[in-house]
Amino acid sequence: MAEKRDYYETLGVDRGVSDGELKKAYRKMAMKYHPDQNPGDAASEGKFKEVSEAYEVLSDGQKRSQYDQFGHSAFEQGGGGGYSQGFDMGDIGDIFGSMFGFGGSGGGATRRNGPRRGADVNVSIQLDFDEAIFGCVKEISVPIMDQCDTCSGTGAKTGTHAESCSKCSGSGQERFVQQSMFGAVTSVRTCSACRGTGKTIKDPCTTCRGTGKTRKTKKYEINIPKGIDNGQTIRLANKGEGGENGGGYGDLLVTIYAKTHPVFTRKGVDIYCDVPISFVQAALGGDIIIKTIDGEEKYTIKPGTQPETVVTFRGVGVPNLRNTKMRGNQIITIKVQIPTELTGKQKDLLNEFYEKESSHEDFDMETGEEKKSFSEKVKHLFKD
Repeated sequence: MAEKRDYYETLGVDRGVSDGELKKAYRKMAMKYHPDQNPGDAASEGKFKEVSEAYEVLSDGQKRSQYDQFGHSAFEQGGGGGYSQGFDMGDIGDIFGSMFGFGGSGGGATRRNGPRRGADVNVSIQLDFDEAIFGCVKEISVPIMDQCDTCSGTGAKTGTHAESCSKCSGSGQERFVQQSMFGAVTSVRTCSACRGTGKTIKDPCTTCRGTGKTRKTKKYEINIPKGIDNGQTIRLANKGEGGENGGGYGDLLVTIYAKTHPVFTRKGVDIYCDVPISFVQAALGGDIIIKTIDGEEKYTIKPGTQPETVVTFRGVGVPNLRNTKMRGNQIITIKVQIPTELTGKQKDLLNEFYEKESSHEDFDMETGEEKKSFSEKVKHLFKD
């Protein structure tokens, strides 16, 4: 299968394009390639479908965000963005008809009384820092519009049924000839009597008031995968709103928001943290305990450790979302705490230490080697 073109490239716009400019670009290309203007031209028809598909995604804020993050894979089964595209040329026909005043071949009105997929439902949940890293199971309650139990989705009162619309003969559309700059154009618009359904209900259901749907609250268990990041979305197929005229259910799109942590900062699969040590520990070295997301780890500070020294613990970061056997790293920055209150003795000893450092008394001037180790020099400075 040939690789799909970038949607922005298809419409000839930049990624930061405004909604107004996006619509203008689509109108121009849709007019150019519309089948009514190119009868029998298969190439133009293909182009029209391509630009319509691009506009259908980019004109929807949620879909555009998913596309910008994951590309075309956002709308494929198992894609990074987590939901399928559900592209319907009937919907694009409605957009085109509202722009130019006619539907023509492929117009949305011809699909009104056919099966239509239900709407996707967008919700968000908040996780603790650790839950996003190690995964968990969450139960959520989601209010959705679903088939009315009283009338089984027909919209008609029990014991009655919907009838074929007398105005459009059940087609859901009205056709008329309209004069345009291109001559006479056969236009199609939604039937004003039945609003495109092809049916009329004389005795509506009292529960759903003839809509065929009622609001319900459904509970779902969501398996949160290890390593999911803030702002990513999980797709639960067919858990959205019910369709119409036998159409399938939409999807449930769950966006994840993770809380911050008082010690750790996450960047992708890596964990960052600062570890404070004392001036004496930096000078003399020694063992310290460092917290990781897996627990505590012992680490040996080298004598003479400098402020802002960076230490990396490999393989103790966030599990990779696509391969949980692989993990990121923990990046540790050593923060040396300089004492702000000193005893008189400590000040005298530090001054003595400074004077010796300045006078090079502890260096062999011939070899340039230090006669006394750094550790030995400060060994007793902060002891009573």
